[in-house]
Amino acid sequence: MSPRRPTRQVLVGDVPIGGDAPIAIQSMTSTHTREVDRTVAQIRGFAAAGCDLVRVAVPTKRDTEALPEILRQVPVPIIADVHFHYERALEAIEAGVHKIRLNPGNIAARRQVDRVIAACRERRIPIRVGVNEGSIVERRDRGVRAVEKALLAGGRGGLVELMVHKLEEYLRIFDEDDFHDVVLAAKSADARLAIDAYRAISRRFDYPLHLGVTHAGPPETGRIRSIAALSALLAEGIGDTLRISYASDSLDEVTDAKELLCALGLRTRDAPELIACPTCGRLEIDLLKLVGQVREKLATIKMPIKVAVMGCVVNGPGEAEGADVAVFAGKGRGIICVQGEPVRTVTEAEMLDALYEESVKFAARVERGEVQLAG
Repeated sequence: MSPRRPTRQVLVGDVPIGGDAPIAIQSMTSTHTREVDRTVAQIRGFAAAGCDLVRVAVPTKRDTEALPEILRQVPVPIIADVHFHYERALEAIEAGVHKIRLNPGNIAARRQVDRVIAACRERRIPIRVGVNEGSIVERRDRGVRAVEKALLAGGRGGLVELMVHKLEEYLRIFDEDDFHDVVLAAKSADARLAIDAYRAISRRFDYPLHLGVTHAGPPETGRIRSIAALSALLAEGIGDTLRISYASDSLDEVTDAKELLCALGLRTRDAPELIACPTCGRLEIDLLKLVGQVREKLATIKMPIKVAVMGCVVNGPGEAEGADVAVFAGKGRGIICVQGEPVRTVTEAEMLDALYEESVKFAARVERGEVQLAG
């Protein structure tokens, strides 16, 4: 793991982004924002799962009119997603949102962008400026300037150069308006392009970066594509906020993002970590069923204990030494270990309840300061 890349810091509500602030998790609602109850319910669900920031779409005035009521009911800062109508940005700012997502290239006139920047400066609201592969590639069909044609002809490297070039153009507007509370993004569906683009941007600018792999697809494939890019960047110290995005239930985005940060040591767990052995021909119990049951039971424990479910006596003892509580199973029975020491031998039918009981007892001992969690 490389040290975090130094950046400026901005405040999104009460959440600091960049500098030495923790990496923040972001997601986006899939509701029509004007549907207040549904939107509020989804935002609250994100927050309960560990989301720090939530973006909402405001394509119509009905959506911005709903913002004050939404803001009164949610526990996290809200970002308004604005594309073509600068009026929606001004209305969202007036409503009290905590950040604006803006693409200056989609707004017709410079004076309109200037008005949004002035309103954000007055309210001390940051603006996220982004480019992505899709918006750049589409320009091929609309006609582009010579410099952009040349960059696009360079393949993936050319696309990266063009992303940086477009951000430089956009940021020139903000520099001229003396506005620097900016967060940058450069997304792609191609994990390799996303890595290259964010590396280039991190070398070129000192603004905080919002990481993401756009339109990654369903979780089955999008999960791999997203983690391939984001873990590489985070390990290099690049990134200040992130969103994992799927064509699926948005709550999956939050739980997977949280797990990614925990796995890299960039966020502290507040719930048990469950590890389990890969299945093989040595199994003599229904391990997959047991793992699913253990996962459900552990959800009631609010302590980052490490629990191992091992399906045989070959790897079980060694893996049990690295866990706080573990079971390794043989035919019809299993041994429960606490910090590597066997404490109970149980039948297969008793494994689930016994493992859970020992996990609850261990969590209570940690809370009382009698034992420490496994490293």
